[in-house]
Amino acid sequence: CFKYIMANKTICINDGELIVGERGPAPKATSTYPEVSLHTLPDLEILDSRPKVSFKVDDKTRKIYEDTIIPFWKGRTQRDRIFENLSDEWKQAYEAGVFTEFQEQRAPGHTVAGKKVFQKGMLDFKSEVEEALANLDFKNDPRAIERREELKAMAIAADTLILFANRYADELEKLALVEKNNVRKEELVEMARICRKVPANAPSTFHEMLQHYWFIHLGIITELNPWDSFNPGRLDQHLYPFYKRELDLGVLTEDYAVELLHSFWVKFNNHPSPPKMGVTAQESNTYTDFSLINLGGVKEDGSDAVNDLTYVLLDVIEEMRILQPSSMVQISKKNPDRFVKRAVRIAKTGFGQPSFFNTDAIVQQLLSQGKSIVDARNGGASGCVETGAFGTEAYILTGYFNLNKVLEITLNNGVDPVTGKTIGLKTGNAEDFKSFDDLYAAYEKQLNHFIDIKIEGNNIIEKMWGTYMPVPLLSLITEDCIKNGKDYNAGGARYNTSYIQGVGLGSITDNLTVIRKHVFEDKKITMADLLKALKSNFDGYDQLRHDVIYNTPKWGNNDDYADRHAVMVFNSFYNAVNGRPTSRGGAFRINMLPTTSHVYFGSKIGAMPDGRLAKEPLSEGISPVQGADRKGPTGVIQSAAKIDHIKTG
Repeated sequence: CFKYIMANKTICINDGELIVGERGPAPKATSTYPEVSLHTLPDLEILDSRPKVSFKVDDKTRKIYEDTIIPFWKGRTQRDRIFENLSDEWKQAYEAGVFTEFQEQRAPGHTVAGKKVFQKGMLDFKSEVEEALANLDFKNDPRAIERREELKAMAIAADTLILFANRYADELEKLALVEKNNVRKEELVEMARICRKVPANAPSTFHEMLQHYWFIHLGIITELNPWDSFNPGRLDQHLYPFYKRELDLGVLTEDYAVELLHSFWVKFNNHPSPPKMGVTAQESNTYTDFSLINLGGVKEDGSDAVNDLTYVLLDVIEEMRILQPSSMVQISKKNPDRFVKRAVRIAKTGFGQPSFFNTDAIVQQLLSQGKSIVDARNGGASGCVETGAFGTEAYILTGYFNLNKVLEITLNNGVDPVTGKTIGLKTGNAEDFKSFDDLYAAYEKQLNHFIDIKIEGNNIIEKMWGTYMPVPLLSLITEDCIKNGKDYNAGGARYNTSYIQGVGLGSITDNLTVIRKHVFEDKKITMADLLKALKSNFDGYDQLRHDVIYNTPKWGNNDDYADRHAVMVFNSFYNAVNGRPTSRGGAFRINMLPTTSHVYFGSKIGAMPDGRLAKEPLSEGISPVQGADRKGPTGVIQSAAKIDHIKTG
């Protein structure tokens, strides 16, 4: 399938560009993946008409969908297969908004290319595959046949990418023959030469390296939409040896290097995230592909990794000022102050880039998960804030987890008050709890119960991806997949991590603070009256709502009375998830990002003790409830610093 697509898709070369290759027939053209999840005709209408980032769907595409794609794929997609195999218990929790599932609409993967991808060509990878095939032991290895099929697929993927690049070379040569402008003619001839060389062979120049990576990027995002965010990772480290050597030889100028990087940036910007479905398509209509360039940090030996090209790349980020690729700086105590100040000067323009990450904390976090020191130092962040060991780890996001919905169900003895269905454990009537500790013990039981459901479901889902939806190209470039003869989606990588994202930390902190203070310590209200107020959406309880909002300590103000509840919930969530085995042979971990799910999760919850009214959004990320912070950004940071960030990815 992959070979067919790459051999037949329209070749697109844009005026004046120096890096070639598009996912579709034009910039911004984006494919759907009906083998994963099937868009309906109303979905196509939403995508065509939504106001922010729309995907124009012409009549021809609609007709193909209606006559061919929908009839063929209906009931046969990976999404259909997943929902057929999950328990009713899982489906009830999912529908109630206890958690979401990423792999029901898109493929696994939140991964980043490591250094190997910049040092080897497809022919080198193919040689490794052929060696692994020759070493298969059919007498003693019961998995030898499976390994052989995976390795054969990897070889096809390598050949396919070479074929794709040669199609571009053919077209560039044709354009060069008719080009009247001599400068552009020379560019086209040089680009054709490069496409004949890479990605078949390892790149040996700055220009070759950028084009080499870009062909691999296009192949990965065409193969199976690996949950966005595939990117070149630590670009200054990969490119610097080529940049310095060519500058020293006088065959590359800094101005031309910058022009090449501008063209590279535009390529990322031409590739929005594949469109989502249903309500997600309607609400999440500004999604980029979440590519995140990493700069700075440390080298493999732990020394300062900032170099001259780091500053050139920061200049490019400031000058281009586009959403994709996004950028971040890894700040280590080894880095010079000049680096930090240069990044801050860009950030203070209000652009929102680069984001700032603590390299030393990232390394500690990856070491705590069992990575080697070298793999940890080669790592960084991808997507929004997710950390991983670049080129060696298959780390995927499994979905968001609604920490506040669990409290709502606990307060109602296992019943979801929004639907009236019993979906949780019978942990006792809230009116009968004698102390805050009794309530929290019930909350923790309920939390563990729903984490069990989420993890059981994810193990089924991950097994199905490994079985039915392999990604041989992504496997080819990820360390140890060739050696293991095993697909990226099936646990072939050196490290395999599955993250569950906790949502609404500020809200759950304030909710628990209200209950401790007003119900159990100050005894200003009974639990029974609080539950009545929540049931009525605070109608008739104006004074109570005023007290819980304005006369209660809040997360985000460096107030230990409130902040201890954030630490409690964070640790309970961590203990419920961390280290549990996945079906890919890795481990489940936590992180604390919501993207936009705090809005959706809020819509699935009634009124809550902190004064939040029914269906309103929850707090974002690990931030305070909107407007609850009264001590400025320092107070917010002091509260946030009380949770152990080494425990979260």
